[in-house]
Amino acid sequence: MRTIQFREAVCEAMSEEMRRDESIYLIGEEVAEYNGAYKASKGMLDEFGPKRVIDAPIAELGFAGIAVGSAMNGNRPIVEFMTFNFSLVGIDQIINNAAKMRQMSGGQFNIPIVFRGPTASAGQLGATHSQAFENWYANVPGLKVVVPSNVYDAKGLLKAAIRDNDPVIFMESEQMYGDKGEVPEGEYTIPLGVADIKREGTDVTIVSFGKIIKEAYKAADELAQEGISCEIIDLRTVRPLDNETILKSVKKTNRLVILEEAWPFGSISSEITYMVQEQAFDHLDAPIQRITTADTPAPYSPELLQEWLPNANDVVKAVKKVLYK
Repeated sequence: MRTIQFREAVCEAMSEEMRRDESIYLIGEEVAEYNGAYKASKGMLDEFGPKRVIDAPIAELGFAGIAVGSAMNGNRPIVEFMTFNFSLVGIDQIINNAAKMRQMSGGQFNIPIVFRGPTASAGQLGATHSQAFENWYANVPGLKVVVPSNVYDAKGLLKAAIRDNDPVIFMESEQMYGDKGEVPEGEYTIPLGVADIKREGTDVTIVSFGKIIKEAYKAADELAQEGISCEIIDLRTVRPLDNETILKSVKKTNRLVILEEAWPFGSISSEITYMVQEQAFDHLDAPIQRITTADTPAPYSPELLQEWLPNANDVVKAVKKVLYK
């Protein structure tokens, strides 16, 4: 096993797939000459040249549309948004063309395309640069939505996403690009739509995804000192959702806490809560608890931002609430 950074895992996944398949190319702002805004495409221009690693103008609608059209004509584009906040400029192409083209064409066109970049908050970036979009895109039939939480998963999931024949939204985090983790020397992929039990436990199930899952680990360590055993599920893919893994765990622990870094209304946790109460209601020994950001735009003040974001203490309180402690 090797230890590499999250940004290196992303770069390796893209590069390995581009060596395997000449129809794959990368397009986005600063991906070529600058080696990527977060250095996730470092060295790729030198290896693959300007026809396959393409610096786009600041025009997300334009280069998203170019990528969708090229996917319809046999290419497999990777579109990097400097942040998914900027994807709002190109969201018409993502939702109305990429996601719907296969159905609208009667199956004549597949759209094998990956839209990737950072999502959610990353410190003092203000309200317009701190939004989480997983539930936005997961609401759209025809899109798959992937949110890795660590280096190993990032590489394996991105390779699987690039090989997928449907459009995939691949969401990273600015605050995770420097994270380090182990990856195998050889080839591996991780199938989309399969959650992973990161820690096994008996007293309560905690479901999370993306970088905020780190707060669940901290909480579980603290709770373990009090004899409380937490099972932690990393969704990895939020659409399609791995209902089976969640339900199996809830039927074992009989309690569920959901942690996500997004607004509460219409969230991924809302969907999971509905699914569990519908399919495993008789197994619940306590009402489901969910932990989200505050229902306001992200503040700029570091003190307010700390209050706005979920944290390990919130998880501890929620776990104790479902355990009636």
